[in-house]
Amino acid sequence: MPAFPGGGGKFLGIPRPCIYNIRPCPVSMSQVLTLANLLTILRMALVPIFVSAVYYGRMQLALALWVLAGLSDVLDGLLARTLNQRTTLGVVLDPIADKIMLVTAFMVLTSRGLSFEPIPFWLTATAISRDFFILMGSLLIFITTGFRNFQPSLLGKLNTLVQVVVITVFLARQLRPEFAVLLMPLYLSALVLAVSSGMHYIFHASHLLNQNREGGDSK
Repeated sequence: MPAFPGGGGKFLGIPRPCIYNIRPCPVSMSQVLTLANLLTILRMALVPIFVSAVYYGRMQLALALWVLAGLSDVLDGLLARTLNQRTTLGVVLDPIADKIMLVTAFMVLTSRGLSFEPIPFWLTATAISRDFFILMGSLLIFITTGFRNFQPSLLGKLNTLVQVVVITVFLARQLRPEFAVLLMPLYLSALVLAVSSGMHYIFHASHLLNQNREGGDSK
């Protein structure tokens, strides 16, 4: 059984001694499934409904679901801070929910055979490839150095924001054609940010690996 200093610490918001039955567990499900976490889970549950709405051409519903998902993302973070409901489960689930929603939206809106002009494949391929390489890079760094306190950079946050705006404007364009003029500038902005934030991550990852190598050589 793993030892934990002082018998403390938490896993997914649950004290570790409770998980291993070291002592009676006073933790209720309400301490894990907080209001903030429930909103995150709701956002993930909206994904298949969003995909179905797009598939059946219900673009007004798709846009409403997309906006609702965005509002839940803002609200769950606000609740976690104001109600002191920050949990490990929430820290893990929130970015996963965001990525699932974004990647799914890009993939379904790039599909051929729908009743509208899709998002360009080159943008979707770049956005998803960036996330895949960052995930693989994070895993490599964790395996080789044990470092896992990855924080999103300003470029990374801006990249996510622009991607959200791209999807929002794209859906709105299906209802109001005048939004079409905004799409190409947004596509190009999202492309530049995906590449630049990905390159920034590569340099940051190289720096971490070099630091670990230098630390090993000095021992």
